[in-house]
Amino acid sequence: MKKITLLVFFAGVCSMTASAQGALPAVPDITKQAPLLNIDGTANAILSKLSPALSLTATQQPKILNLVTSFIKQKVNILPLQQSNPAAYTTKFGSMKNGLTSKLKTILTAAQFSKFLGLKPSINDASNVLSQLFF
Repeated sequence: MKKITLLVFFAGVCSMTASAQGALPAVPDITKQAPLLNIDGTANAILSKLSPALSLTATQQPKILNLVTSFIKQKVNILPLQQSNPAAYTTKFGSMKNGLTSKLKTILTAAQFSKFLGLKPSINDASNVLSQLFF
């Protein structure tokens, strides 16, 4: 009798747990934002790609790192607009991207800047960290 009572009790607890899990609010999909959750790591990963590709000097590297870190922080702040107000996101991101490129022009040589533009991925590819700068 005790075994049957325990079995019924555990079955009831399991069914309550299962129904309670269904009532939980939906968790937002942050998979598109995942690389940006670690701002410093993303900025360092971008620098590690840019540095050899553009032959950055020791003087240029910390300036580029600061610029990229600042850009990513700004991008994280406007990411919610991507879902709620795509037009506002596009406008703000375009403005931020223009600011980034104008600041890069002051740090990079003309040849380096030209190479930088050539590094733009053809599509927004989550596996390419440089996509964070262009998309």
